[in-house]
Amino acid sequence: MSRFQMLSDAQWSLIEDLLPKPTGRQGRPFADARQVVEGIIYRYRTGIAWRDSPEVYGPWQTLWTWHRRMAEDGTWDTVLDRLTAAADAAGLVDWSLSVDSTIARAHQHATNTTRLTGGWIELHESTRPARGAA
Repeated sequence: MSRFQMLSDAQWSLIEDLLPKPTGRQGRPFADARQVVEGIIYRYRTGIAWRDSPEVYGPWQTLWTWHRRMAEDGTWDTVLDRLTAAADAAGLVDWSLSVDSTIARAHQHATNTTRLTGGWIELHESTRPARGAA
């Protein structure tokens, strides 16, 4: 599995305690957390579909389920915060910013509205507020 390894041992030690752990309940064996996280990282690095994930990481359904659950409960946000803080403390993050103030003008006929006396109205029902909505 070393061929597919994405996280160093130092990186793994930073996030290991944030990931799901076995509950001790009977049933299907608990997936190896590092293997699943490596699979999720591999999927995002390569841009492949979940179904095309290599079997070395386990079933693609497990990868997708773990990713969805950790996204919903905020685990990925916490992982990102911790890794960013560690990289910043090590001086590996450059916080310089570039702000672009480019203006892209569109022709008046490029809108999806039409002009009537007294103002603009939407052409599409989907853009109108529901009746009785405040």
